[in-house]
Amino acid sequence: MKRRRKEKKKVGLLTPQPKPKVPLCAMSQFVKFNNQTAGRDKLARLLQYASRVTWYYMLKCNATHKSVDTVKSLEFTLSTFRKLLRMGRFLDTLYGALTSMNYTEAMVRYTSTFSKIAHAVYLFCDNLLWMARAGFANINTDKWSVRANKCWLYSVTMSLVRDIYEINRLLEANRAKTNQRKSSVSLLKLAHQNKDVFVDTLKNSCDILIPLTALGYVRLSPGMVGILGVVSSVAGIAALINPTYKLCPP
Repeated sequence: MKRRRKEKKKVGLLTPQPKPKVPLCAMSQFVKFNNQTAGRDKLARLLQYASRVTWYYMLKCNATHKSVDTVKSLEFTLSTFRKLLRMGRFLDTLYGALTSMNYTEAMVRYTSTFSKIAHAVYLFCDNLLWMARAGFANINTDKWSVRANKCWLYSVTMSLVRDIYEINRLLEANRAKTNQRKSSVSLLKLAHQNKDVFVDTLKNSCDILIPLTALGYVRLSPGMVGILGVVSSVAGIAALINPTYKLCPP
């Protein structure tokens, strides 16, 4: 009888126990996203522009200068952290421009290549600005900030031209299928069916206003710039998490 009881105990120890059901899908996606350097940059960008919105509306609500300065300091820290994350990334972007030069469609080839080259120069300027903040380089930060914003503006402009081309091509294909004028419902359905074009257009439409404001071509409040940055950051994060939201070829 004792042997049988011992055998039953051993069998009970060896039998696999049911694993607790934990919703790990969202968490695993977040961990995978956070492990990417681009993912960390996008997340830090979201927090950076959210901080700008926060301190701007704190000023509107007559918050104390100490609390406003704390949030401003957080925004500056996140900006510096992002510059560090992008150190040397201009080489990757230049290499990507070599790939885009082989695209078959002329419009996609030119806009994508010029956008990447301008973005690479922007990242190079950004690297120099980080070195100046860290005390490794003695440069005129105001001039290099203007150069960086000009390159960023040119890069986003080329991306928007690509988006307009993609939208026009989709509309022409839609006209050929329906042989009638578009309605608002058909446009919404078209946007739903082509989420990559919609998300990329939304992101670039928000992004282009940020360097335009920094260069003085457009006058927007820091709060509005922060909201635009938050929206474009969310769109960029969505494209990283879900590949169907990413415009291809990039």
